[in-house]
Amino acid sequence: MDGSAGTLGRALPGELQGALARVTEIGSLPEITARIVRVVEDPRSTAHDMHEIIKSDPALAAKVLKVVNSAFYGLPAQISSLERAILMLGLSAVKNIALAASLARLFNADGLSERFTARDLWRHCIAVAVCGRLLAGVAEGTPVEDAFAAGLVHDLGLLVVQQVFPAKLRLVIEQCQNTPLDFSETERGLIGADHAMFGAALATKWKFPPELRCAIGLHHDLEAAPAQYRRMTATVQIADTVCSHGRYGFWLTAYTQQASSAALEAAGLTPQQLDDVLEALPTKVEEAEAILTE
Repeated sequence: MDGSAGTLGRALPGELQGALARVTEIGSLPEITARIVRVVEDPRSTAHDMHEIIKSDPALAAKVLKVVNSAFYGLPAQISSLERAILMLGLSAVKNIALAASLARLFNADGLSERFTARDLWRHCIAVAVCGRLLAGVAEGTPVEDAFAAGLVHDLGLLVVQQVFPAKLRLVIEQCQNTPLDFSETERGLIGADHAMFGAALATKWKFPPELRCAIGLHHDLEAAPAQYRRMTATVQIADTVCSHGRYGFWLTAYTQQASSAALEAAGLTPQQLDDVLEALPTKVEEAEAILTE
């Protein structure tokens, strides 16, 4: 891993560096979403700054109001003002809504394989985001909305693989369906790189913050995560693992992984806390899917 290169994950082999240049539909993050991400990363930003951006996009403004009034957030009273919704949710939560609204449109492409569609992958990402948020909620020191964002984007690289190497991806899926194989290892054998590597490269291109880039690039390789990002990466790895075992959406990528004691320790979690999250997970995923899969 070469964090100095900015990828915070394994670098793509030279012969695959041009793959991102061949990506069309997901070549760039929508400008309004990129602006929202920058606002959240700027410690000087205020709710007013966020309001000024979102009010220029009526569809996104309506989405924020719908989400803030949904069962997922469970606020005691209906919120009709966009500015109040931003204040109630916080900048990070609004960033997640913008990310979800932007990313959802990218998961409408052709099927990943005969069995799985791109929407199955989106459902998996939502489940991992929800699970990460729940895990962060019971662990100390992990911001819940950051964990949600990391889960939401952890498998972005699969969109790149789907677009640039669709036939090879179908072959990877077919092999891993028929026999429980390490998905990333199978990708590297057939494609020359895995989805985490492509995802880290795309996240770097999109100027995502380092913690998100690390979660994307190293959620299958926790030992390589730098100490300052290890807790978040472990949280995403555990969420990805349990959601794959629970067969939420496209479940093959982490099906052979286990929620190891080392990962639990790195995430600041106990086995009992994990069990409690697993009990609450189905209902919370259902609530999130209701507002994020339209």
